[in-house]
Amino acid sequence: MAVIIVFEIPGATQAQYEEVTNKMAGGRGGVKSRSDWPVPGLISHCAGPTPGGWHVTDVWESKEAFQRFAEKLAPLMREAGMPDAEPKIYEAFNVVTS
Repeated sequence: MAVIIVFEIPGATQAQYEEVTNKMAGGRGGVKSRSDWPVPGLISHCAGPTPGGWHVTDVWESKEAFQRFAEKLAPLMREAGMPDAEPKIYEAFNVVTS
């Protein structure tokens, strides 16, 4: 079952996000397509600034797919100096992609 992952990261910056996504994509300038993710299973991704930090919402094919991704993401976030953030995970009822 698809899951919705929501990160609210107080104090995080666009520069930190760009550093993480660049490393995630192997130094190719960030994530531009689902194939740039280091593990399969991503359905959609969006990210942007909030008044006090950074927000990310992903949809993953399953909680297990997201957990495989999280194992790769956590060290990159630490390297970029991003604050710790615990994602909220919700089961998706409906996912429309196009």
